[in-house]
Amino acid sequence: MKLVAVTACPTGIAHSAMAAEALEMAARAAGHEIEVELQGAAGGPPIDPAVVAAADAVIFAVDAGVRGRERFAHLPAVEVRTRQAIDRPAEIVAQAVTAAQAAPRDSAGAPTPMAAAAPAGTSKGAQLRIWLMTGVSYMLPFVVAGGILIALGFAIGGATRVTDVEAWPSFGDAFSSKLLFGALLFKIGATAFSMLVPILAGFIAFGMADRPGIAPGVVAGLIAVDLQAGFLGGLAGGLLAGAVVMALQRIKVQGPLAKMMPVLVYPIVGTLVTGAILVLLIGGPIADAQSGLTNWLTDLQGSNAVVLGIIVGAMMAFDMGGPVNKAAYAFGLAALDSGNYAVMAAVMIAGMTPPLGLALATVLRPKLFNEGERESGKAAWLLGASFITEGAIPFAAADPLRIIPGLIAGSATAGAVSMALDAQLRAPHGGVFVLGLIDGKLGYLIAGVLGTVVTTAVVVALKSLRSSPSEGVGTIDITGSAAGAQVAGTGVLSGA
Repeated sequence: MKLVAVTACPTGIAHSAMAAEALEMAARAAGHEIEVELQGAAGGPPIDPAVVAAADAVIFAVDAGVRGRERFAHLPAVEVRTRQAIDRPAEIVAQAVTAAQAAPRDSAGAPTPMAAAAPAGTSKGAQLRIWLMTGVSYMLPFVVAGGILIALGFAIGGATRVTDVEAWPSFGDAFSSKLLFGALLFKIGATAFSMLVPILAGFIAFGMADRPGIAPGVVAGLIAVDLQAGFLGGLAGGLLAGAVVMALQRIKVQGPLAKMMPVLVYPIVGTLVTGAILVLLIGGPIADAQSGLTNWLTDLQGSNAVVLGIIVGAMMAFDMGGPVNKAAYAFGLAALDSGNYAVMAAVMIAGMTPPLGLALATVLRPKLFNEGERESGKAAWLLGASFITEGAIPFAAADPLRIIPGLIAGSATAGAVSMALDAQLRAPHGGVFVLGLIDGKLGYLIAGVLGTVVTTAVVVALKSLRSSPSEGVGTIDITGSAAGAQVAGTGVLSGA
């Protein structure tokens, strides 16, 4: 069989590449040809149209919207999440082969268009998750660029002083060059950061209604900001805009007006209806809910803050870059946008400890891990230090019942300690590379060390319940990651 595949996760870095490598290895092991297109921040070029035309089936391993999905409309399709492709690539390839074999074919042996009439579907909940993750995917570059530039501006010019430079770009002679440079970084970063909610809303609508949804969605996000409805308003506005445009797209129009619908009717009517509903009906209640959430975060002290740290920490480790992880990260961003910097610190340090704890475990007890896992452990040092939680996935995929509890325990510890010691972080990403931008560095480092040690201790204790890494039940076909973390050959799924 000749197969094609698209992998796409919200960030487009680790999950996309790991799913692609797993599918490639599984397909080739089964004797099939496959070409995979990665979409996201680290994505590659699109698959050659000639390859798509000659393919027998397509695999979508996605947690976000697929760009150019119409290219594959003639092919029988299998659609799964990236994590499923990482965990069970041979099974996914077999499903694609079965779909291809069952598809009607023309006289030349190619799948007929009828085969695309019923591609592998997704539940309503899964579809909603994909729409939301599409918005997050396009928002993240604004998060990283804006947040880190703001933090650098604060670090260089002083957090309380750069915001006093109001006459930008005509600063005048009353300020030092250091303060002016800090103010410049802050201004640029704040401009990028101000686009988070509009971009989130615009690309949620894009995930639902394609390009016609972008304008109504972005306007909905801007209205949400104006109404002080924040992230909650952006989420609601994006979903509303997408739903309105999808409803307009169902209206069948004939003649010249049909050509004008995407250019004229969808953006005008979609923006008008979405904006009116937000302003007149739901914007106020959402703004009240956002205000209540902000006040709750601000009022958290002592034991309540520790509980919050435990929750967001556990969420960061639960699926290592998946939807639960992204929900905790979005919560940290919402807190950061509201001026609460402690939650972001807890989120980041909790996301760093899973790879770091596993890397330490492979050093302290190497006999508990196979050769491929020990190689993955070397890469996990850098991945963890860089706040790439996905560095833990190869270990968790090979031995989930023994690895994931340790990751959750360590991350919950790190989040709780960070909140208890009141570490503050103004940058939304960067790992150890933004350590200079953290207030309460000692507490932050203590949280990281304790979280790493707890992760290591629990993982080692659970894996020591078996006598050797070669024991267990069943096998998996997992190889590789974007950052070089590889599980060589066939891993062992223990405790299954």
